[in-house]
Amino acid sequence: MIRNWEKYFTRYIHFLVYINLSAFAVSCNQNQTIPATETDTDSILPYYSDASFTPRWRNNRDTGYCNHHISSFKVINQLGDTVSEINLKNKIYVAGFFFTACPGICRNLTQQLRKVQDAYIGEDGIQILSFSVTPETDNPDKLKMYANTYGIESKRWWLLTGNRDSIYQMARKEFFADEDMGMQKSSKDFLHTENLLLIDHERCIRGVYKGTSAAEINLLISDIKTLLQK
Repeated sequence: MIRNWEKYFTRYIHFLVYINLSAFAVSCNQNQTIPATETDTDSILPYYSDASFTPRWRNNRDTGYCNHHISSFKVINQLGDTVSEINLKNKIYVAGFFFTACPGICRNLTQQLRKVQDAYIGEDGIQILSFSVTPETDNPDKLKMYANTYGIESKRWWLLTGNRDSIYQMARKEFFADEDMGMQKSSKDFLHTENLLLIDHERCIRGVYKGTSAAEINLLISDIKTLLQK
């Protein structure tokens, strides 16, 4: 998990960059407008390319701003439909991990994610993905029951199951989603994380958030809005 001082230092940098961009826009001629360009958006939100979650910002001279793209995958959602990266083309998505039998933290995480769902319920460019870390027991029927219990709308939020080895490899190698990163692990070692990751249209990681924190969920909702302006 990211250390708290690193996360809040990153938020502080976000704020300073945003203030500078706003000041620049105000100082321009009133007859000119500055559109929300790709460069503007990429200056506000950083990129994350490895498990250290060291933020990196894009600038006009930077061609290696995203060194890590989420690879292809294939899983099954609560409706029994096969889902892959193809279904997410040109979409922004939030990725997280849970399991239906989780007694405590997953319920809080789910309730917080409902805020994201409700904020963008009418926005087709947004998807929420919750991968089960116990896919051998979380079949589509059980996922659908969980979705009904927590008011999860399938058009905006997919609960996902599939091959355990594939999900665990994707979680650790693609999303860096483990609280004990750096340790050699296999799919037999239980995956535990409350982190949520924000993935942009190019399959780059643009944010990481503590999913049980109301403040960080609000930040996630705001960062999604920023990416939608791209």
